[in-house]
Amino acid sequence: MVEGFSRRKPLWTRRTRRFLRRGLLLITSISFLFVFLFPFLWMAAGSLKTQVQYMAYPPVWVFHPTLANYMRVLTSGDFGRYALNSTIVASLSTGISLLFGIPAAYAIARYRRTGLGLILLLARMAPLVAFLIPLFVLYVKLHLVNTYTGLVAAHILVTLPVVVWMLVGFVEGLPPDIEHAAQIDGATLVVVLWRIVVPLTAPGIAAAAILGFIFSWNNFLVSVVLSGDRTQTLPVALFNYLGYQSIEWGPLSAAASIVTLPVLVLALTVQRYIVQGLVAGGLTGY
Repeated sequence: MVEGFSRRKPLWTRRTRRFLRRGLLLITSISFLFVFLFPFLWMAAGSLKTQVQYMAYPPVWVFHPTLANYMRVLTSGDFGRYALNSTIVASLSTGISLLFGIPAAYAIARYRRTGLGLILLLARMAPLVAFLIPLFVLYVKLHLVNTYTGLVAAHILVTLPVVVWMLVGFVEGLPPDIEHAAQIDGATLVVVLWRIVVPLTAPGIAAAAILGFIFSWNNFLVSVVLSGDRTQTLPVALFNYLGYQSIEWGPLSAAASIVTLPVLVLALTVQRYIVQGLVAGGLTGY
């Protein structure tokens, strides 16, 4: 009996430790998740409150939700135009970034064009405000301020490095023997790129496109400097609810929720590929 009990005790101790580790990991994960999600939950709750409820102190946790803020935002004549501007600019900048980013990523991954990779990395790491002053001066001379062309070109500075560095990891994950075999059969480099590399890296291209779209959609600094009344995007449009004497917190929260919802859905849809691309891009060695 004594020997049997002594043999079971280490097993019980291991199970207890395993249970405690899992419980601690679960509590830690929930705590971090709550910290990251709390601003979004506060924004969503604030969009359903009146101005009095939002400004109440201590905060009102139990209240009757209202959709008046959403109705005010959606019935505004300019909000639809701002949403269309954001869609046009984000779609065009992402598409053009993919058009040039796929060959650039292939060149960096297969032909070790470290100079090109370094330039794109510096462009990604440099503060965006460093580009805005020369861009604004250039745009004024070329009459590109408050135009879709100028805004899309400026957004490419944000989306292109993201697209390239995500795709480099995916291209490096492909076995080069397939490309060599196609070239032996007479395929040109362009055919290899668009007939072999692009289909095999389709999940990575989709993830890079979504991430580039999100970066462009959420971009505020470029749009607030280079856009105008005709080309304002949604992040800039949120400023309409900020006044000199007061802030309309309810409509502002509702508008911010509407702006966040599309990119949140896109991110959750392809989160696995986004994480895979970020991890692969971090292992390229550049």
